[in-house]
Amino acid sequence: MLRILGSKKRLCDGLTRRDLLQVGGLSPFGLGLSQAMGMWQSEAQAAELSNRFGKAKSCILLFLFGSPPQHETFDPKPDAPLDIQGEMQAIPTSVPGLHIGEGLPQTAKIIDRTTIVRSLTHPYPIHGLAYALSGVPTTDIPMEITPRDPRHWPFIGSVVDHLEARRHGGAPQELLHNVAMPWLFYSKSDYPPISGPYSGFLDQKHDPVWTTFDAKGTKFVPNCITGTESSPDFFDPYAGIRPNDTLGFADGKLSSDVGPSRLENRWSLLEQFDAQRRTVDAADTASFTHDQAMAYSLLTSSKMHKAMDVRREAMKVRERYGMTLFGQATLTARRLVEAGSKFVTVFWDAYGHFGNGWDTHVHHYPRLKQYLLPVFDQTYSALILDLESRGLLDDTLVLCLSEHGRTPEISNSNGGGRDHWSKAYSAIFAGGGMGAGNVVGQTDAIAGEVAETPVSPKDVLATAFYLMGIDPKTTIHDRLGRPHPIAGAGRVRTEFF
Repeated sequence: MLRILGSKKRLCDGLTRRDLLQVGGLSPFGLGLSQAMGMWQSEAQAAELSNRFGKAKSCILLFLFGSPPQHETFDPKPDAPLDIQGEMQAIPTSVPGLHIGEGLPQTAKIIDRTTIVRSLTHPYPIHGLAYALSGVPTTDIPMEITPRDPRHWPFIGSVVDHLEARRHGGAPQELLHNVAMPWLFYSKSDYPPISGPYSGFLDQKHDPVWTTFDAKGTKFVPNCITGTESSPDFFDPYAGIRPNDTLGFADGKLSSDVGPSRLENRWSLLEQFDAQRRTVDAADTASFTHDQAMAYSLLTSSKMHKAMDVRREAMKVRERYGMTLFGQATLTARRLVEAGSKFVTVFWDAYGHFGNGWDTHVHHYPRLKQYLLPVFDQTYSALILDLESRGLLDDTLVLCLSEHGRTPEISNSNGGGRDHWSKAYSAIFAGGGMGAGNVVGQTDAIAGEVAETPVSPKDVLATAFYLMGIDPKTTIHDRLGRPHPIAGAGRVRTEFF
């Protein structure tokens, strides 16, 4: 190799002038400057990946079911026509030059702790929670309305639980590692439960352990159905609850013989905890079934009991999160990961009328302004700041996702409306190795198509697994013994870092 003597002065990328001049002599031997720089860039990316692997000790997943609009949240288009931009404007954030929707003023202040992804995309504009949260390669409506369809792959939390159980040899743990709140998914809607957060082709013991919440809401919210006389506004716990309205554990797991009418009869372990633990002997759990062992663990674990009891928090902390179901469930999630739980999910789920939650086909602006955006804004910003103040943000991955986005055009429905749209939508991530003050991807002028850096929901899963110290290429076997990578076709996205 030709060596040229010169100054050792380093350039901004850490290379010396001597290194750079040495590269100039590589081309006669088949390696040009661009190839060498590409090699060094690949090495730098590999080093970055290595530094991020296993950064997150736990994960909190916030899932906004029904799908928030990208325009009024993390991808506003202030220069678009009014029928695209809508009634709400963009506001500056703590990251210079970055704007988000005006309905998120508290979140705007902590954007410098987050990564916003504006270029999520996939081909299924349906409420495909199972598609968004598992490695399954395709979906359709029959799959999405059939929780135990044999084609389903396991929910990300179920995969984490499965691998955690395998790591511990299947022994019962003092803490649960796949908890979901506030109730069995979609069980408080007018319609039967739908697919999503279940174990797929894994054993059903890896379904999430669901909490239960039976209190009524304290505030009226605008409904999601055209015709206010036949479908009046109603009390929704996501808009407001009382301080003593707390979450407990349910024994219900979705199975073929459990219909919607039985879901309301679940046994709350937490409510009976104090009475039961005094009568439970130190029995040998070796002969217990998995469910018996789990119940025994819950009844005898003061650590789990204390973590679930949000009333142990100072009232000022509870009020900071918001005295709403979403706020108190999110605070409970923080308590669980602080105690050592690996994966906790908080669903902003449908409640009451069909099409509730964030599914704003109608009454779009009344719902966004009166409760959806204010409640989310308060709770999300409180979570990030709380984790940070406790020294937990670096170790806790916080994913905030939905199943798709909403149409660029606003309909003429009552109160405005945006329909389902999966070609381009947004998400926000923080902690656990994610970048800070980071924006990934770009959409076109109306936030209808991805213009730069398309991201699949599977990429999000792969990156989340990686940050939790799990190789996304790890395989699990379906009922026919076929191996499948846990994140499907997803790949780790270094852009998030």
